Amino acid sequence: MEHGETMLIHAIVNKRFDVASNSGLTSGTPMLRRLPMRVAAVLFAALLVATVPHVFAQSPQSPQRPQNPQRREHKRLERAQIVALEHQWQQAVLADDVPTMDKLLSEDYLGITASGEVLTKAQQLDRMSDRKFVLTRLQTSELKIKLVGNVAIVTSLAQVEGSSDGEPLNGAFRYTRVYQRLSGGIWKVTSFEITRTTRLRALASPQEN
Repeated sequence: MEHGETMLIHAIVNKRFDVASNSGLTSGTPMLRRLPMRVAAVLFAALLVATVPHVFAQSPQSPQRPQNPQRREHKRLERAQIVALEHQWQQAVLADDVPTMDKLLSEDYLGITASGEVLTKAQQLDRMSDRKFVLTRLQTSELKIKLVGNVAIVTSLAQVEGSSDGEPLNGAFRYTRVYQRLSGGIWKVTSFEITRTTRLRALASPQEN
C-alpha cells in the first residue's frame, strides 16, 4: 500500500468518526475515542500493513563482496605445492633419503618428537643417517592445509610403523608441520610436532581447506 492509500485511510477515519463540530463538545475532542476496540484494532493493523513494507523496500541491501578468481587460483596453486612437498617428505622418510630431507628443512628448523624431545635440523638429519629413526610404514589421512600469508600450516593423521632409538614405534599420531615461503618463493619446513593419539579410525582420502 502506497503513501496515497495511507492518507486515504486517514481521511476516511477523520470524515466518519472525527465529528467534533457536530457533537456539541466544546473541547473539540474527536469521536474516534468512542470507537469499539475491534474497529480501532482493524484500522491500526491496516495502517501498519501499509507502512512497514514501504520502509523495508527503501532499506538498502548490503552488497555482497565478489570473490576474486585470481586469488582463488593463487590459493589453489599454493595448496598444490604444499601437497607435493608433503609427498616428498613422506617418501624421504620411508627411503631414509637424507639429501632430500636436507632440502626440505629450513636452517632454523625445530621439531618436537612424540616423547617431547626438541630436535634441530642437524639432529634430525643425524638421526636419519644413523638410523636411529626408521619408518617402514607411513599412511596419512585427514590432511588439512591453512594458508596465512607466507606460512602454510599442515595437520594430518598418520598411521606409522617403525622404530625410534631402537624402540618400536607403532600406532596413530597427529602431526602439525609448518612451512614458510622464503625468498624466491621456495617453501621450507620450519617446525614439526607429533603427538600420539588413541583415536583410531579408518584412514580416509586427503582433504584440503
